Amino acid sequence: MSRSQADWTLAAPAPPGGSYERSRTDRTDALFRPRLGLRRFIGTLFAVTCLLMTVAAIGMLVVLLVRVGLDARPWLSRHFLTNFPSTLYPERAGIWSALVGTAWLIGLTSLFSVPIGIGAAIYLEEYARKNWFSRLVHLNIANLAGVPSIVYGILGLAMFVRFCHLGRSVLAGALTMSLLVLPVIIIAAREALSAVPDSIRHAAYALGATRWQVIWHHVLPAALPGICTGIILALSRAVGEAAPLMMIGALTYVAFVPSGPLDTFTALPIQIYDWVSRPQSDFHGLAAAAIVVLLAILLTMNALAIGLRSWYQGRQP
Repeated sequence: MSRSQADWTLAAPAPPGGSYERSRTDRTDALFRPRLGLRRFIGTLFAVTCLLMTVAAIGMLVVLLVRVGLDARPWLSRHFLTNFPSTLYPERAGIWSALVGTAWLIGLTSLFSVPIGIGAAIYLEEYARKNWFSRLVHLNIANLAGVPSIVYGILGLAMFVRFCHLGRSVLAGALTMSLLVLPVIIIAAREALSAVPDSIRHAAYALGATRWQVIWHHVLPAALPGICTGIILALSRAVGEAAPLMMIGALTYVAFVPSGPLDTFTALPIQIYDWVSRPQSDFHGLAAAAIVVLLAILLTMNALAIGLRSWYQGRQP
C-alpha cells in the first residue's frame, strides 16, 4: 500500500466492497460539482449586462453629441472662427482669441513637457538601477498621473503665478499644463521603451556600440510610435482641461490674441465655460459651437496619433 493510500485509510475507511480510489473520487465530485448550467447562465447574464451598459453609455453619448450638434449648427461659420468674443452681441461673437490662446498653450506645453518626459523615461528605463528606489519613483509617477487636474492648478497658482511672479500669462498656464501631462508622457514613453526587444540592444552592444548609440540609433526609433501616441494623447488631455487654467486666473473674456509668452490669454475650455454660465440662450448656442470645434481638435489629434503609429509601424522591417 502506498503512502497516500495509507493516509486515506486513516482519514476515511473504505466502504465495504469498494476501493479507496473510488471512494476518494466520489467525495471529490460531491464537494466540487461543476454546475455547468448555472455557470453558463451566470456568464450569459454578466455578458448581457455588460452589453446593455455599453449600449446605454454609447447611446447617451450619441444623444449628447446630436444635441450639441443641433444647437451649434446655426452658429458655425467662418466668422465664428475668425471673430473675437463679444459680451453684448452674440451674433458677432467668435473664438479667434481662444483658438490662438489654445495654440500658444499647447505649443509651449509640448516644448516643456516632451523633452523632459522622454529624457526622464530614457533614464528610468535604460540607465537607472532596478532597485527599490526606482520602483518607488515609478509608483509615484503612476500616482501623479491619476491626481485630479485641479490639484495641478493649485500647484501652478502657488508656484508659477505667485512665487515666480509670472502672473496670468501663457507661460504660467503652459508650465502648469506641463506638470499635468508630464507623468502621462513618462509612463507612455517607458512602456514604449520597455516593449523594445532586448535582442536589439544585445546585437548593437555586440557590434561595439556604446549605450547612448544603442538608445539613439536603435531603441528610440523602435519605440517612437508608442512615444508619439502617448505624447499626442497627453496633449489632447491638456487641450480639454479647464480647471487648472481657472485656478491660475486665465481670463474669460479676451478681445486680443497673445503676442508673447508673458501676455494674458484665454483658451477654448475657458471660453466655453464663460458662455455656458450666461443666462442668454444665444450664448448657449455659441458654447455648443465651441464644443464642436474643441471636439474636432481632439478627434484630429487622436487621428494623428493613430496615423503616426501606423506609419511608423509600416516603416519598421
